[in-house]
Amino acid sequence: MKVMKILKQGIIEQNGVFVQLLALCPLLAVTTSAANGIAMGIAATATMICASVVISILRKAIPNDIRIACFIVIIAAFVTVIHLLIQAYAPAIDSALGIFIPLITVNCIVFARVESFAFKNGVFLSAVDAIAAGIGFTIALFTIGFIRELFGSGSVLGFRIIPEDAATMLIMIMAPGAFFTLGAIIMVIKYRQLKKGAGD
Repeated sequence: MKVMKILKQGIIEQNGVFVQLLALCPLLAVTTSAANGIAMGIAATATMICASVVISILRKAIPNDIRIACFIVIIAAFVTVIHLLIQAYAPAIDSALGIFIPLITVNCIVFARVESFAFKNGVFLSAVDAIAAGIGFTIALFTIGFIRELFGSGSVLGFRIIPEDAATMLIMIMAPGAFFTLGAIIMVIKYRQLKKGAGD
């Protein structure tokens, strides 16, 4: 039951992007396409899982006064490994995501999970929490990337959805399109929450 509660909170109730509004810089920068969103989400999720597990194992050995520095070293180590793997096996993704892969080291969502959960809980629950937060982050990235790519270029993941002769909105794959999309999604979420609260 506790596992299901953690999963629900990480993916829906405490979604790092749509609810807590964390990690907006990489979110707005890399979601020009759904594929970029998925790639960034997977990289951040892998980092979060590995860092959370290690920090949970070492939590009693890490002095409280220097825990932030320790978190940075551990997270940076995993980010470096993941970045090197991406460079070796997926150079196109590395080129598309650029500096935002190394910047996972200081991603607010990663820090929030290791600080508020992994540093205080066991390995299994920490791993579950990291998976949930990672899935929530990936869903947010994919959703925004999907909408921006659909309305900006008429296709998603290489599949044309809007006919070529139909008008598309170039602004959607530019920086303002990210703000418009995120704002619209948050507006819908808040509207549903208010409507649900009024119904109760």
